[in-house]
Order: sequence, then C-alpha cells, then structure tokens
Amino acid sequence: MERPELPLQQLHAFVVLAEELHFGRAAARLGIAQPPLSQQIRRLEGKVGYALFSREPGRIGLTAAGRELLPAARHALTHLAQGLTAAREVGSGRAGHLRIGFAASLALTVLPSLLRTFRERFPAVDLDIQEMTTTPQLAALRERTIDIGLLREPPARDAELGFETVLTEPFVAVLPASHPLAAQRAVQVEQLADCPFVLLPRAVGPPLYDQIAGLCIAAGFTPQVAQHAVEWQTVCALVGTGLGVSLAPESIRRIRLEGVAFRRIEPDTVRTRVAVAWRKNDPNPLVPGILAALNQDPPGTP
Repeated sequence: MERPELPLQQLHAFVVLAEELHFGRAAARLGIAQPPLSQQIRRLEGKVGYALFSREPGRIGLTAAGRELLPAARHALTHLAQGLTAAREVGSGRAGHLRIGFAASLALTVLPSLLRTFRERFPAVDLDIQEMTTTPQLAALRERTIDIGLLREPPARDAELGFETVLTEPFVAVLPASHPLAAQRAVQVEQLADCPFVLLPRAVGPPLYDQIAGLCIAAGFTPQVAQHAVEWQTVCALVGTGLGVSLAPESIRRIRLEGVAFRRIEPDTVRTRVAVAWRKNDPNPLVPGILAALNQDPPGTP
C-alpha cells in the first residue's frame, strides 16, 4: 500500500499546535486565522487515518498517534530548512564543489595564493585539486571532469573554453651544477647547442614545447633530446644527474635540488604564458568566484 505524502505546511501547523496546545495561540504564531489552521489539522489527520489531538472543552492534547508523529515532523521540517539553506549557499556560490586542474609547476607560483584567497572568501566550498599537464586539462574541461584549469600556453581561441592570462614569465637554463656554463651568470642559448636536452614530451603541452624548441632554433640548432620527463621536478632531477640540460619557465628555479643550477638566458625575448581556463557559460556559480579570487590576489603574492 502506497504511503500518503504529508504536505509540509500541514506538518508545520501540526508542530506549532503541538507546542502551543491552543488553537488561538498556534494560529497567531502561524500568522493565519483559526479556521484554516483547523482545516489543515483535519486534512493531516485524514491522511494519517487517526486523530492527532484529543479535543475537550477548553483544552486539547496530543493523542498517542500525535506523540508518535511529533519527532518525525520536527525532523522533516529541520531537514527541509537545512536543505534550503544548503541550496541557497550553493546557488549563491558560497558553498558547493569545485574541481581544479593545475600544472605541477604552478604549485610554485599561482596555486598557493589562489587557494589561500579562495579559502578565505569561500570557506564552505569543497575543493578537489588535480595535478595534470596542459593537454589533459583541456580534455578534462571539455569532458566536464574539472571546472577550472591552471595551465601553460593555452590555445589562442576556443569555441567552448575561455582563457585569461594570469602570469607571464621568462625561461631559464637548467644545468648540472658541475657544468662549465654554471659558472656564468647568464647563458647564451647557442652555448647549449652541443648539449643533450631533458624535456617534457611535446604531447603534454605542444605550445610550451614549441616555444623551447623555437628558442633553440632561433639560436641556430635543434635540441637533441636525450630524455623525456612528464613533470618539471623530474626534468630538474635528471639534469642534476648529468643526463643533460634544459630550458624551463623561470618559476622552476624554486625547485631546490642539489646538483642543479639555474641561469638566466640571453637573448631573453620569449615569455611563457600561464592562464586560467574554464567552460564558457558554465552554470557553476563557483567559477566566477575563483576568477574573481585570481583578480583580487595577483599570482605569486606572498
């Protein structure tokens, strides 16, 4: 047998009358006249199938059925109030769930200040932070498995995704500390022509890879890649073992590894672009919130 649904308005009237045990006072609390209150109670009793109140001249009381229903009615009303509050918080962007993809190197620059500012403004938001390189981030945004991406060298334009530059930075040479060029304050890119290179695979970030290759080509040579590594920290670690040299975004020098030296390069004419990416027309109200947090607290702010 299907159980009848109990309208919340009737439950509210029932709880108030159970607390007041007086139709006049209960009606005044509810802001309604006494006859509509009596009708709501009668409809509720009709759905339950039993009287909820005993009625005697000058007084009313809860029946056994009424006493049984009261805690459940209070729980239902409280649960509804909590649900409405949570819905308002999520709808306003003050709460909810936000999934952020980020390139590992941005944990050294953009990510810490962004998360600090966002946490201060939206402490009730549940953040899911996932480390991934640029190409997987673009795919994850399109597949809706992340909401925001922090990546390097985004596409110039995209019909589905929006991009905003948050940081630009130059490149530096990454050298074994024992390398003769490490004794110099700056390195000419052409001085690296005969060195094996350790680089990220082109597939994980084609524009960034092409920038690095372009620096070498402009200096008159094509980099000879001896080893690939997916993360910059691994690139630096392999350089430190003597496997080769690399060119990397300047923020990579914050990775402090024994046996690795970072030197500025000449000519210093190319900048790598860090951007935030999002789906255009994304209904998640937290997306504008994190974009505002980026604008409020510039990347790298201590």
